[in-house]
Amino acid sequence: MTLSELQKKDIVNVFDGKRLGRIVDAMVSDDGMILHFIVEPKRLFYFFHFKEEVEITYQDIKKIGQDVVLVEFTRSK
Repeated sequence: MTLSELQKKDIVNVFDGKRLGRIVDAMVSDDGMILHFIVEPKRLFYFFHFKEEVEITYQDIKKIGQDVVLVEFTRSK
């Protein structure tokens, strides 16, 4: 699967069922390993601030479906 295919899928947290956004970028190490994906939330304006980006690791991904990617994500990361 390519990064561009992943970028078309919604990222959903299995803990609360909320949509985190979509993958917009990936951080890659010098040896070509994916360190984490950068997920940008849907652009909603909350009290004059945009919601911030989220970083998920490859290990956070639990299932890649046809339309969504299910992740186990906690804010403490």
